Amino acid sequence: VLVKFIIGTHGCDVPIEDREDPYSCKLLNISNPVLNQEIEAFTLPEDDTSVLSEDRVVSVHFKVLYPIVITSLGVFYDAKGVGFQRNITVKLYQAEQEEALFSARFSPPSCGVQVSRLWYKPVEQFILPEAGEGSLPHEFTQEGEILLQTLQSRSERFLNHMTKLEKEDALLKEESNIYDDIVFVDVVDTYRNVPAKLLNFYRWTVEAASFDVLLKTDDDCYIDLETIFNRIKLKNLGRPNIWWGNFRLNWAVDRTGKWQELEYPSPAYPAFACGSGYVISKDVVEWLASNSERLKIYQGEDVSMGIWMAAIGPKRYQDDLWLCEKTCESGMLSSPQYSAQELAELWRIKERCGDPCKCEEK
Repeated sequence: VLVKFIIGTHGCDVPIEDREDPYSCKLLNISNPVLNQEIEAFTLPEDDTSVLSEDRVVSVHFKVLYPIVITSLGVFYDAKGVGFQRNITVKLYQAEQEEALFSARFSPPSCGVQVSRLWYKPVEQFILPEAGEGSLPHEFTQEGEILLQTLQSRSERFLNHMTKLEKEDALLKEESNIYDDIVFVDVVDTYRNVPAKLLNFYRWTVEAASFDVLLKTDDDCYIDLETIFNRIKLKNLGRPNIWWGNFRLNWAVDRTGKWQELEYPSPAYPAFACGSGYVISKDVVEWLASNSERLKIYQGEDVSMGIWMAAIGPKRYQDDLWLCEKTCESGMLSSPQYSAQELAELWRIKERCGDPCKCEEK
């Protein structure tokens, strides 16, 4: 049995407090605000008429990174001093909600207030929370100074973060030199890049290892290798064109939040194995490796794998003993979301009593 951890060669050089979200490595691009004044989030160049449209429906999507207060809705309209020539309705929606939070109607007799080439109408004040899809909290702290403090301390955070990254790199290299248990792949190590890490690892596996089946799991999972090997032999799961796991079917595509998917247009994903573990045969790994440069990356590794596998249709072997949630069941093959201390305790009980879920003291 060859066991390897897959780690990106590069850590994200942006501190998590300065990223657009915790899952990527994009710098949050904000400028110094003037306190107690409105901040212009989008500007229209004086000579740019491309955003002015006669289309019936025009939409703008945005993400809230800090709580904001909505006071007015506006519309781009180059009226050239003669007012509106048609009726226009502007509506504000929260993602994945069909009903508008509120709207403003602009018409020839009721144009609103003009500021440059935008016309505004007031609406009932409303607080949009940070990344607040789905629910609205009842209390908000409105501290404008916090944003300024965050910007002013950014350089110090970057320096401390780079020092931390250097220490992590040194420890990982030491671990790899001692135990030879790490494969470093050429990606920035963030959640959004996990599918790319996986494809890079499959390529390394085909080039550097001899194997019949490959087991993929996460480092927070309990994995019973002995039971897995026994089951492979019992069920003849070592044959070609096999994908063995616990599959999620008709799983809805999220358009917001951690699992936000903007690249896959369908409302539901193809079948995919939950992340606590799955086994694929060598020929499937070889197909993934040979096509790794061409396969499109989606928001998560599990759903990406499901989309990729839909192209070749390996034989799926459904097995509920690959647990998708943090529970303990006798005979389980895997169970996710444990701390290192919890995993050690599960194995301590398993070694003493043969079952990680129960142990009767003798």
